[in-house]
Amino acid sequence: MPVAINTVVAAEESSGNFLVQPGVGLMIWTLLTFFVALYLLRRYAFPRIADALDRRRRAIEESIEAAERTRREADELLEEYRARLREAREQAEDIVHRARQASERLEEETRAEAMRTREEMMEQTRRDIEAETRRALDEIRKEVANLTVLATEKIARKSLDEADQRRLIDEALQELDFEALAGHVGGRTGGANGGAS
Repeated sequence: MPVAINTVVAAEESSGNFLVQPGVGLMIWTLLTFFVALYLLRRYAFPRIADALDRRRRAIEESIEAAERTRREADELLEEYRARLREAREQAEDIVHRARQASERLEEETRAEAMRTREEMMEQTRRDIEAETRRALDEIRKEVANLTVLATEKIARKSLDEADQRRLIDEALQELDFEALAGHVGGRTGGANGGAS
């Protein structure tokens, strides 16, 4: 029995030594396998991995560049829209300002035209009143002259010659104050005119 135990202990010690102290043959095969695997990886796998990484890097760079271009274009468009908006606001303010000025000008022109028309109508009314007053005074003078001649003929019971008629008419006209009469008629029409205006 002790021999069996010694055999088991010896087997355990030899397996432990194998793990701690590998043999030269195993090291050579391990190194050879490592270099072959490294060669195969460098020959076939690493270039493909590097290409895939390069493609991925280029795709990311292109995406970043495209995003930058898009951002720049968006900024340019935004600035252009802001400029157009400012221009549209300025044009709208200018249109409103010009419309206001045109309205004020039209109002002033209309007011001036109404004043001119009113003044022309007032002047025409004054001229008509003066002409009518003169005509009425002329008719009154003629009527007074005729009445004076008739009254004188009745009083004198005779016909007067033309020189006597002229003298009597002049005396009667001098006694009448036609200027006061004209002022009275003009004041009445002026008052009516003033009331109308």
